[in-house]
Amino acid sequence: MFFVMNSQFYCGFNRYKRMCINSKKMEKNEKLIELRGITKEFDGTPVLTDLNLYILDKEFVTLLGPSGCGKTTTLRLIGGFETPDKGDVFFEGKRITDLPPYKRPVNTVFQKYALFPHLNVYENVAFALRLGKVAEKEIARRVKEMLKIVNLEGFERRNVEKLSGGQQQRVAIARALVNQPRVLLLDEPLGALDLKLRKDMQVELKKIQQRMGITFVYVTHDQEEALSMSDTVVVMDNGVIQQIGTPEDIYNEPKNAFVADFIGESNILDGIMHADKLVEFSGHTLECVDGGFEKDEPVDVVIRPEDVDIVPLGSVPIHGVVNTVTFKGVHYEIIVDVQGFKWMVQTTDYAAPGTEVGLRILPDEIHIMKKSKYSDLYGDYSTYFDEMDKSGAEATGDEN
Repeated sequence: MFFVMNSQFYCGFNRYKRMCINSKKMEKNEKLIELRGITKEFDGTPVLTDLNLYILDKEFVTLLGPSGCGKTTTLRLIGGFETPDKGDVFFEGKRITDLPPYKRPVNTVFQKYALFPHLNVYENVAFALRLGKVAEKEIARRVKEMLKIVNLEGFERRNVEKLSGGQQQRVAIARALVNQPRVLLLDEPLGALDLKLRKDMQVELKKIQQRMGITFVYVTHDQEEALSMSDTVVVMDNGVIQQIGTPEDIYNEPKNAFVADFIGESNILDGIMHADKLVEFSGHTLECVDGGFEKDEPVDVVIRPEDVDIVPLGSVPIHGVVNTVTFKGVHYEIIVDVQGFKWMVQTTDYAAPGTEVGLRILPDEIHIMKKSKYSDLYGDYSTYFDEMDKSGAEATGDEN
């Protein structure tokens, strides 16, 4: 009981600490961009529905969701490339809904960098400054500064077509930043890079944003990108914002089954909240740290695979039979059948297929969510490997 009480205290303290951090962040930074009541349709199909969102000054915000969720449309509305059917876009409290892109203090980096092949690195970065008739001495200073920020010093005379994908991306970022915009919009800019380079550039982008001290609005469907770079993550589905929060909040305290499933792996089970901090699932009643639900209210129970320990039988109430084991290098990914429901467990402990094992879940590793339209759509890994094979064979569709 001593450990349970301390687990509850620790989880509650962390939640309080995050609330304090978010409150201080709000006090420090002011609203820079605001979207109010945005609705957008294409050919009669809703893409965004009554979307409300604000972005703080000097914040790294990521719009995250599957293809067709409306994240790119949201970015284009901020950039002025689309106009809402209803609602308005504000910048520092001023309405800019009808303002064309070139009059907005934003620049955009697209997935296709659109560099000028006939110009070298220096001239690509200097292009917009020349259009603006900036003095040559100032152009030289700002281009040099930008190339230093993106780690391309010494590449000034290099042909852009001879650069690697990551280097081309840095040129595109330098070109977008050289005009000193207040906001940089990035539409899946890492999509064309290989995995290792993507990870390297995630780190570089965050460094650039912090060094420049400007607002980044980033679009991706990659959960790892969103969690590793962002101050704030906006999770979207079907044109509706599902949750807004820090990466830690989004991962540890998802609002519904869609968010829990989309952000990492999750075991999502049907449960009944008998009382505060007391939930029933998988045929057993266990302590948790959540409250505020009605007595005997049906709920969704979320347990992350890394929060489940495989232990000997008899030491815990929940037990099942190991179905499959996949070695992942750092850990094993084990599918365990518990009364017909397939759990995913990520652990460094090996358990052979066919072995009956116990599953230990501590109170602060159980997250309770209210039922939603996404309930019963996610959480069971019965078809996990079939889905993996199928997703690998399918081509991705266009993003709205």
